[in-house]
Amino acid sequence: MAQTWRVTEARHRKPRPPLDVEALERIALFYVGRYATSRFKLTTFLGRKLKERGWAGNDKAPVDALVERLAGLGYIDDGAFASARAASLQRRGYGARRVEQALYAAGIADEDAAGAKADAREGALAAALRYAERKRLGPYAPAVPDRAAHQRAFAAMMRAGHPVDIARRLLAMAPGEVPDPDAR
Repeated sequence: MAQTWRVTEARHRKPRPPLDVEALERIALFYVGRYATSRFKLTTFLGRKLKERGWAGNDKAPVDALVERLAGLGYIDDGAFASARAASLQRRGYGARRVEQALYAAGIADEDAAGAKADAREGALAAALRYAERKRLGPYAPAVPDRAAHQRAFAAMMRAGHPVDIARRLLAMAPGEVPDPDAR
């Protein structure tokens, strides 16, 4: 009963007019100004807005042309987006496989993602150490885990996208035996 005002308010709202070229461009500029995005994500967003509100013109909406124009102006840079997303994931302790999955989901082409993927593979040990520290695994564990806890920790490292050899090496360490992230 407490939220009925929201439902009735939405029910009585006037339908918004269909989008035209100006409105589509205004929505796109607002989106790229507010969020770091890729060409694919902007295209998906604009497609969703067109589906919600409709298109006022007789021909097809110029979504692809608008996205390419914004990319040409430098408002969208898939390579910079890939580098920023990869760096963010690595700071949180995710591995190269998880970075590659995130870039694929964001629709980043392989040539734009190559540098970010290489950086993720290069910083694999440091990212695994950050993940282990955050989750209190391996050398950051409060005590030596039993077999079931070790298997759960290994599965967590795999889901985070870390290579098997690094996960095994970290989880085999005794609590307090923190390795140097620069050593390989």
